[in-house]
Amino acid sequence: MFVILVNIKNCKLLLIHLCPRTVILDVVMNKRFSLLSLISWILRPTVLSSSRALQLSIALLRVVAGVVMVHNGLNKLGNVESFAEAYVSVIGLPFPIFFTYVAAFTELLAAPMLAIGLLTRPAALGLVSTMLVAVYHHIKVAGLSIPYLELSLLYAACFQFFLVSGAGLFSIDALVVGWIDNAIGNPSRQPIEAKKAARV
Repeated sequence: MFVILVNIKNCKLLLIHLCPRTVILDVVMNKRFSLLSLISWILRPTVLSSSRALQLSIALLRVVAGVVMVHNGLNKLGNVESFAEAYVSVIGLPFPIFFTYVAAFTELLAAPMLAIGLLTRPAALGLVSTMLVAVYHHIKVAGLSIPYLELSLLYAACFQFFLVSGAGLFSIDALVVGWIDNAIGNPSRQPIEAKKAARV
């Protein structure tokens, strides 16, 4: 969860994440907070472990989830009217054709972005939204049937992970964050383990 506070007098946007206290302090105390800082904060991976195996696993999960999701968008565009009638109208959404296109293009654009680790959190937000609608459809049609729900739930859980954690260190987002940190003079953040070791 996050809170957006707007200081109208100074026309500054302050985005505060409610999880790590260090992020809150960094944002509140740093008077040079700017658009670049906001972008860096959105793109910065949460999992900063220096474990190469962990980071490779995160990258593998991200690439596989993104690549295998693309065909869902293609399938929707293959027969828009049929999908709109069978899935969108059933759950009572208005403008079923429109929402079919929204879902299809969300999957076609956001899935490759997730796979390469570009704007991972916004991409994951779009994908998890489509999957939650799919979960609702499955529950409405078949009840709490695990065989019917399992694929949508697995996708939703996977995309929710990337919404919270970001792309990981092997991603375009991490490269952009490094560039932004250098541009605005912020020292790059150390891995979590290094921080814990420094406190001991």
